[in-house]
Amino acid sequence: MKKFFSDFKTFIMKGNIVDMAVGVVIGGAFGKIITSLVNDVITPLISIATGKVSLTELKWIINPAVLDEAGEIVQKELALTYGNFIQTVIDFLIIALSIFVVLRIMVNAQKKLEAMKKKEEEVVEEQKPEEPKETELSVLCEIREMLKKDSEDK
Repeated sequence: MKKFFSDFKTFIMKGNIVDMAVGVVIGGAFGKIITSLVNDVITPLISIATGKVSLTELKWIINPAVLDEAGEIVQKELALTYGNFIQTVIDFLIIALSIFVVLRIMVNAQKKLEAMKKKEEEVVEEQKPEEPKETELSVLCEIREMLKKDSEDK
């Protein structure tokens, strides 16, 4: 049992698992923000156009509710509540758009960072001192030195 918990602890402490957990928590909070945006901002604006208080009220009644003489519901209405579906689709589209924008910003930032690194490497290469070029004069000087040395050895 100790080995199991030890292995589990090792598994949990891996970087990618911790990153994934943070992503799930942030994703949940982000989902709540988007749901609030749709429910509290976008839906009321759409409600103005539809004349309904909420998108969730949009439905197509297939069979109306049956009431008895006292006004009690004997049989519930059968309705296709497409308003919930529309609201969920709007949630999804906003989340997808937000993720797309964030990923696009990250990719562009990464490209800029890579371009800056490449430019920095080019500058470093340009700053390296060039090896002195061998000129005709330097070759002749070397020959003279070798001749002097050779004549001294004799």
